[in-house]
Amino acid sequence: MKLLKLRISLLGIFTFLLTSSYCFGQQGTVSIQQDSKITNLLEIKKEMNKNEADSDRYKIQIYSGNRGSAESAQRDFNTTFTDWKATIQYETPNFKIWAGNFTTRLEADRALKKIKNKFPSAFIFRPKK
Repeated sequence: MKLLKLRISLLGIFTFLLTSSYCFGQQGTVSIQQDSKITNLLEIKKEMNKNEADSDRYKIQIYSGNRGSAESAQRDFNTTFTDWKATIQYETPNFKIWAGNFTTRLEADRALKKIKNKFPSAFIFRPKK
């Protein structure tokens, strides 16, 4: 019985080795045919996404307080973080520093994690319409 199992195992291994030597990976080329208008539409979409006034976006508030400290915080932010633009907003009676223009909450959370090291009071919000 042991001999039969051994022969079957050896036959299986031999068959596997024999068939695997005849298997070849496939290679080929892919050609993409795309309408030129798609590229133009993508560029228009990128421009639309840059709209700073879009209220469906997330922003990060860096600072809220007097004007002198706000300007200082803005300069400090812009020199430390070059990926996002910081702007001053005035909401009576405070000047606020807002940074970024994030399309998703996840993107804003990732940025906030980096920003909190320098500005611990920073938080994410959606501007009012």
